[in-house]
Amino acid sequence: MRVAVLGANGKMGRAVVAAVEASSDLTLVAGIDQNPSTIPGPDALHRSDSILGLPEVDVAIDFTIASAARDHIPALLAQGIHVVSGTTGLSEEDFDAISRACDEGSAAAIVAANFAIGAVLLMKFAALAAPHFSSVEIIELHHNEKRDAPSGTAVVTAQRIAQSRQAAGCAPIVDPTEQELLEGARGALGPGGIHIHSVRLPGFVAHEEVILGDQGQTLSIRHDSTDRSSFMAGVVLAVRHVSSLKGLTRGIDSLLV
Repeated sequence: MRVAVLGANGKMGRAVVAAVEASSDLTLVAGIDQNPSTIPGPDALHRSDSILGLPEVDVAIDFTIASAARDHIPALLAQGIHVVSGTTGLSEEDFDAISRACDEGSAAAIVAANFAIGAVLLMKFAALAAPHFSSVEIIELHHNEKRDAPSGTAVVTAQRIAQSRQAAGCAPIVDPTEQELLEGARGALGPGGIHIHSVRLPGFVAHEEVILGDQGQTLSIRHDSTDRSSFMAGVVLAVRHVSSLKGLTRGIDSLLV
């Protein structure tokens, strides 16, 4: 399977390049980044700052930024190239455009907020537990170079918790706070009235904790990625399966068997 990596010079991109090269059934044929000359990989690798003029590619792996991904993901799909993307910050309008591009052509896309298997399971566990508690909050912690807040994983976690609570007929979450002495002290108000708190510090990679509370008890569910290699098993899994799918798939839950 011939693979191109977009954002190949980034921290995640370099980890993806290494994972593709370590997989016997994947062949790295192209690396795309703003500084193509320093993209890691074999000498024969196609290096460019543009998706134009790509060699024959089966799957493109995208770890860029939302402003770039919203343009190049539909363009890749229009070329018949399957896409696996971990870029966060995409809007529902962006997802609609990606879905239309899939439907109009023969290629499929997987877009996931997190490719770490443990993070995917955290979201499942949190959604399962949420209807049994009256309140829930999310704390996500990332390295200090992350550009967006809250993380895409935290937003998706909140969405799934809110959907689970709604399906179970739960009462709305009530926040007793009447006055914030410092603006933002209670974090951002996410889907379903769930507060999301973002921490950005050197030393972190990617971490999330969901805290559920009810009378006389709390339940904490936490996942820690201490190295970017934690995401690679999920990325490679998605690359191997995307060609067998149709349309847009959000998340890798359905690939875990």
